[in-house]
Amino acid sequence: MGIDERNRMAKRAAEEIQNGMVVNLGIGIPSLVPNHLSREIQVMFHAENGITGMGPSPGKGKEDENLCNAGGFPVTLMSGGSYCDSAVAFGMIRRGRVDITVLGSLQVSQYGDLANWIVPGKKVPGMGGAMELAQKAKKVIVVMNHCDKNGYPKIVNTCSLPLTSSRCVDLIITEMAVFKVSHEGLLLSEIFAPYNLDSVVSKTGCEFKVSENIRNIPY
Repeated sequence: MGIDERNRMAKRAAEEIQNGMVVNLGIGIPSLVPNHLSREIQVMFHAENGITGMGPSPGKGKEDENLCNAGGFPVTLMSGGSYCDSAVAFGMIRRGRVDITVLGSLQVSQYGDLANWIVPGKKVPGMGGAMELAQKAKKVIVVMNHCDKNGYPKIVNTCSLPLTSSRCVDLIITEMAVFKVSHEGLLLSEIFAPYNLDSVVSKTGCEFKVSENIRNIPY
């Protein structure tokens, strides 16, 4: 996936963020979301390691070795931002104080089941905060490739990988399309150029409905 596609997905996710929200971002593509927020939108970015009010990435040579996000990457602190320990940071999540979380994923089912923490047989440090975020954030957005590196769909009937949480995803954004998720299944609401409905159908591993007012997103 090219840089432009990653940023197009991040830009679309940024459209979901409204003024005054507390927003948690996963690593990878979700970390690009702040680059696409309007200056008029004032939000507090939250990290499980204990920061509320993260700012943009620091310039080269201005990194603070003691200030990083949950993925270990250097960040800055906005005016009004604060630090806390991880217990308090997770307490904020579990109490439902996070308005939106933007996460990557390995698979999402047609009913919003999320599998994003482990591939069997591979070593990982742990689930992290994904389980709590998936259950307790007011809105869960997944940003991911439409297919895996072998070309298999990542949007599927039933997840074959271990679940992080069931029926938790509200919106799926890939380089091809945007799906809204409900208890009735998936609704295709937007398609990114140069893709079309036929290409989305061929690369999606489950059935879905198509919005009557589908949005086509140009380059």
